[in-house]
Amino acid sequence: MIKIAICDDELFYREKTGRLLEQYFQKRGLSYDIACFASGEEFLWRCENRVKYDIVFLDISMAKLNGVQTARQIRAFHSDTCIVFVTAFIDYALEGYKVDAVRYIMKDALDDAVEECMDAILAKRKMSQVTFSFLEGEKKLYTDNLLYVESRKHKLVFFYLEEEIVSYQIYDKLDAIGERLEEYGFLRIHKSYLVNMKHIRRICNYKVLLDTGEDLPVPRLKYQAVKEAFAAYKGAL
Repeated sequence: MIKIAICDDELFYREKTGRLLEQYFQKRGLSYDIACFASGEEFLWRCENRVKYDIVFLDISMAKLNGVQTARQIRAFHSDTCIVFVTAFIDYALEGYKVDAVRYIMKDALDDAVEECMDAILAKRKMSQVTFSFLEGEKKLYTDNLLYVESRKHKLVFFYLEEEIVSYQIYDKLDAIGERLEEYGFLRIHKSYLVNMKHIRRICNYKVLLDTGEDLPVPRLKYQAVKEAFAAYKGAL
Protein backbone atom coordinates (compact mmCIF):
# COMPACT_ATOMS: atom_id res chain seq x y z
CA MET A 1 0.00 0.00 0.00
CA ILE A 2 1.22 3.48 -0.90
CA LYS A 3 0.70 5.96 1.93
CA ILE A 4 0.13 9.59 0.99
CA ALA A 5 -0.49 12.71 3.07
CA ILE A 6 -1.98 15.95 1.78
CA CYS A 7 -1.23 18.99 3.92
CA ASP A 8 -2.98 22.19 2.82
CA ASP A 9 -4.89 24.83 4.77
CA GLU A 10 -7.38 25.29 1.90
CA LEU A 11 -10.14 22.67 1.90
CA PHE A 12 -10.75 23.10 -1.84
CA TYR A 13 -7.19 22.07 -2.74
CA ARG A 14 -7.05 19.26 -0.16
CA GLU A 15 -10.15 17.73 -1.69
CA LYS A 16 -9.12 18.33 -5.30
CA THR A 17 -5.65 16.82 -4.79
CA GLY A 18 -7.23 13.86 -3.02
CA ARG A 19 -9.71 13.24 -5.85
CA LEU A 20 -6.98 13.36 -8.49
CA LEU A 21 -4.84 10.92 -6.53
CA GLU A 22 -7.75 8.53 -6.02
CA GLN A 23 -8.45 8.55 -9.76
CA TYR A 24 -4.76 7.91 -10.45
CA PHE A 25 -4.51 4.86 -8.20
CA GLN A 26 -7.88 3.39 -9.11
CA LYS A 27 -7.07 3.64 -12.81
CA ARG A 28 -3.88 1.62 -12.22
CA GLY A 29 -5.31 -0.85 -9.72
CA LEU A 30 -2.87 0.17 -6.99
CA SER A 31 -3.72 0.05 -3.29
CA TYR A 32 -3.34 3.33 -1.45
CA ASP A 33 -4.17 5.26 1.69
CA ILE A 34 -4.63 9.04 1.69
CA ALA A 35 -4.76 11.21 4.81
CA CYS A 36 -5.48 14.95 4.82
CA PHE A 37 -4.22 17.60 7.21
CA ALA A 38 -5.25 21.26 7.46
CA SER A 39 -1.92 22.60 8.75
CA GLY A 40 1.73 21.76 9.23
CA GLU A 41 1.14 21.66 12.97
CA GLU A 42 -1.62 19.08 12.60
CA PHE A 43 0.58 16.92 10.37
CA LEU A 44 3.57 17.04 12.75
CA TRP A 45 1.51 16.55 15.91
CA ARG A 46 2.12 12.80 15.71
CA CYS A 47 5.86 12.18 15.38
CA GLU A 48 5.40 9.02 13.34
CA ASN A 49 3.85 11.08 10.54
CA ARG A 50 7.33 12.35 9.72
CA VAL A 51 8.37 8.92 8.47
CA LYS A 52 5.00 7.17 8.00
CA TYR A 53 4.14 8.41 4.52
CA ASP A 54 5.72 7.52 1.20
CA ILE A 55 4.67 10.83 -0.36
CA VAL A 56 3.58 14.14 1.20
CA PHE A 57 1.90 16.90 -0.82
CA LEU A 58 2.66 20.14 1.03
CA ASP A 59 1.15 23.56 0.47
CA ILE A 60 4.01 26.06 0.80
CA SER A 61 2.11 29.15 1.93
CA MET A 62 0.21 27.81 4.95
CA ALA A 63 -0.29 30.10 7.95
CA LYS A 64 1.95 29.71 11.02
CA LEU A 65 4.07 26.69 10.05
CA ASN A 66 4.51 26.86 6.28
CA GLY A 67 5.32 24.01 3.92
CA VAL A 68 9.07 24.57 3.89
CA GLN A 69 9.24 24.61 7.69
CA THR A 70 7.14 21.44 7.84
CA ALA A 71 9.42 19.78 5.27
CA ARG A 72 12.49 20.64 7.34
CA GLN A 73 11.04 18.78 10.30
CA ILE A 74 10.29 15.78 8.11
CA ARG A 75 13.89 15.77 6.91
CA ALA A 76 15.16 16.11 10.49
CA PHE A 77 14.00 12.51 10.96
CA HIS A 78 16.17 11.40 8.01
CA SER A 79 12.96 10.43 6.25
CA ASP A 80 12.98 9.09 2.68
CA THR A 81 9.50 10.54 2.19
CA CYS A 82 8.99 12.14 -1.23
CA ILE A 83 7.99 15.77 -0.68
CA VAL A 84 5.89 17.52 -3.33
CA PHE A 85 5.24 21.23 -2.92
CA VAL A 86 1.86 22.45 -4.11
CA THR A 87 1.86 26.22 -4.53
CA ALA A 88 0.37 29.20 -6.29
CA PHE A 89 3.83 30.78 -6.45
CA ILE A 90 7.22 29.67 -7.79
CA ASP A 91 9.28 31.91 -5.51
CA TYR A 92 10.27 29.15 -3.09
CA ALA A 93 12.26 26.94 -5.46
CA LEU A 94 15.61 27.48 -3.73
CA GLU A 95 14.17 26.57 -0.33
CA GLY A 96 12.68 23.45 -1.87
CA TYR A 97 16.07 22.24 -3.03
CA LYS A 98 17.33 22.50 0.54
CA VAL A 99 14.74 19.99 1.74
CA ASP A 100 15.11 17.76 -1.33
CA ALA A 101 11.62 18.31 -2.73
CA VAL A 102 10.99 16.07 -5.73
CA ARG A 103 8.45 18.30 -7.48
CA TYR A 104 6.69 21.65 -7.54
CA ILE A 105 3.07 21.59 -8.65
CA MET A 106 1.27 24.80 -9.47
CA LYS A 107 -2.25 24.93 -8.06
CA ASP A 108 -3.69 26.15 -11.35
CA ALA A 109 -2.28 23.07 -13.14
CA LEU A 110 -3.20 20.28 -10.72
CA ASP A 111 -5.28 18.30 -13.22
CA ASP A 112 -2.29 17.53 -15.45
CA ALA A 113 0.54 17.86 -12.95
CA VAL A 114 -0.58 15.26 -10.38
CA GLU A 115 -0.50 12.38 -12.87
CA GLU A 116 2.91 13.38 -14.27
CA CYS A 117 4.26 13.83 -10.76
CA MET A 118 3.05 10.42 -9.56
CA ASP A 119 4.42 8.65 -12.65
CA ALA A 120 7.85 10.17 -11.97
CA ILE A 121 7.83 9.36 -8.26
CA LEU A 122 6.74 5.75 -8.67
CA ALA A 123 9.33 5.21 -11.39
CA LYS A 124 12.04 6.68 -9.17
CA ARG A 125 11.03 4.76 -6.06
CA LYS A 126 10.41 1.53 -7.96
CA MET A 127 7.12 0.91 -6.18
CA SER A 128 7.31 -2.70 -7.23
CA GLN A 129 5.28 -5.63 -6.04
CA VAL A 130 6.59 -9.13 -5.40
CA THR A 131 4.37 -12.16 -4.84
CA PHE A 132 5.12 -14.71 -2.09
CA SER A 133 3.33 -17.91 -1.10
CA PHE A 134 3.00 -17.44 2.64
CA LEU A 135 1.50 -19.86 5.14
CA GLU A 136 -1.37 -17.36 5.31
CA GLY A 137 -1.85 -17.62 1.54
CA GLU A 138 -0.40 -15.98 -1.56
CA LYS A 139 0.17 -12.25 -1.14
CA LYS A 140 1.54 -9.50 -3.34
CA LEU A 141 3.68 -7.08 -1.30
CA TYR A 142 4.98 -3.61 -2.13
CA THR A 143 8.74 -3.90 -1.68
CA ASP A 144 8.91 -0.38 -0.23
CA ASN A 145 6.55 -1.40 2.60
CA LEU A 146 8.53 -4.50 3.54
CA LEU A 147 10.64 -3.53 6.57
CA TYR A 148 12.77 -6.65 7.04
CA VAL A 149 12.78 -10.42 6.95
CA GLU A 150 13.86 -12.50 9.95
CA SER A 151 14.95 -16.13 9.90
CA ARG A 152 13.48 -18.19 12.73
CA LYS A 153 14.54 -21.81 12.60
CA HIS A 154 12.90 -23.24 9.46
CA LYS A 155 10.63 -20.27 8.81
CA LEU A 156 11.09 -16.73 7.59
CA VAL A 157 9.00 -13.93 9.08
CA PHE A 158 8.25 -10.89 6.89
CA PHE A 159 7.55 -7.66 8.78
CA TYR A 160 5.34 -5.47 6.60
CA LEU A 161 3.89 -2.00 7.01
CA GLU A 162 0.16 -1.68 6.44
CA GLU A 163 -2.11 0.32 8.79
CA GLU A 164 0.24 -1.11 11.40
CA ILE A 165 3.16 -3.53 11.24
CA VAL A 166 1.96 -7.03 10.38
CA SER A 167 3.88 -10.26 9.85
CA TYR A 168 3.69 -13.11 7.34
CA GLN A 169 5.49 -16.45 7.48
CA ILE A 170 6.96 -18.64 4.79
CA TYR A 171 9.09 -21.79 4.55
CA ASP A 172 12.16 -20.69 2.63
CA LYS A 173 15.83 -19.80 3.00
CA LEU A 174 16.99 -16.26 3.67
CA ASP A 175 19.62 -16.57 0.92
CA ALA A 176 16.92 -17.28 -1.66
CA ILE A 177 14.72 -14.38 -0.51
CA GLY A 178 17.78 -12.13 -0.46
CA GLU A 179 18.45 -12.90 -4.12
CA ARG A 180 14.85 -12.00 -5.02
CA LEU A 181 14.93 -8.71 -3.12
CA GLU A 182 18.50 -7.53 -3.72
CA GLU A 183 17.55 -5.29 -6.66
CA TYR A 184 15.04 -3.46 -4.45
CA GLY A 185 17.62 -2.28 -1.91
CA PHE A 186 17.61 -5.08 0.66
CA LEU A 187 20.77 -5.81 2.64
CA ARG A 188 21.79 -8.89 4.63
CA ILE A 189 23.03 -7.41 7.92
CA HIS A 190 23.13 -10.64 9.94
CA LYS A 191 22.71 -14.34 9.35
CA SER A 192 19.12 -13.93 10.56
CA TYR A 193 18.14 -10.52 9.13
CA LEU A 194 17.52 -9.11 5.66
CA VAL A 195 16.67 -5.39 5.89
CA ASN A 196 15.12 -2.87 3.50
CA MET A 197 17.67 -0.03 3.40
CA LYS A 198 14.85 2.43 2.66
CA HIS A 199 13.83 2.03 6.31
CA ILE A 200 17.28 2.32 7.89
CA ARG A 201 17.63 5.60 9.79
CA ARG A 202 21.23 5.06 10.88
CA ILE A 203 23.84 2.44 11.73
CA CYS A 204 25.84 2.76 14.94
CA ASN A 205 27.08 0.76 17.92
CA TYR A 206 26.74 -2.49 15.98
CA LYS A 207 23.03 -1.93 15.44
CA VAL A 208 20.78 -0.88 12.58
CA LEU A 209 18.11 1.61 13.71
CA LEU A 210 14.94 1.53 11.62
CA ASP A 211 12.56 4.43 11.04
CA THR A 212 9.98 2.48 13.08
CA GLY A 213 12.21 2.85 16.15
CA GLU A 214 13.23 -0.81 16.17
CA ASP A 215 16.91 -1.78 16.17
CA LEU A 216 18.51 -4.94 14.81
CA PRO A 217 21.96 -6.35 15.62
CA VAL A 218 24.95 -6.31 13.27
CA PRO A 219 27.85 -8.70 14.01
CA ARG A 220 31.25 -7.09 14.52
CA LEU A 221 32.74 -8.93 11.55
CA LYS A 222 30.03 -7.61 9.20
CA TYR A 223 29.72 -4.13 10.71
CA GLN A 224 32.08 -2.22 8.39
CA ALA A 225 30.77 -3.92 5.27
CA VAL A 226 27.17 -3.16 6.27
CA LYS A 227 28.02 0.52 6.88
CA GLU A 228 29.77 0.78 3.50
CA ALA A 229 26.87 -0.90 1.66
CA PHE A 230 24.38 1.50 3.27
CA ALA A 231 26.54 4.53 2.45
CA ALA A 232 26.74 3.40 -1.18
CA TYR A 233 22.96 2.94 -1.28
CA LYS A 234 22.33 6.45 0.08
CA GLY A 235 24.79 7.91 -2.39
CA ALA A 236 22.99 6.26 -5.29
CA LEU A 237 19.56 7.70 -4.44
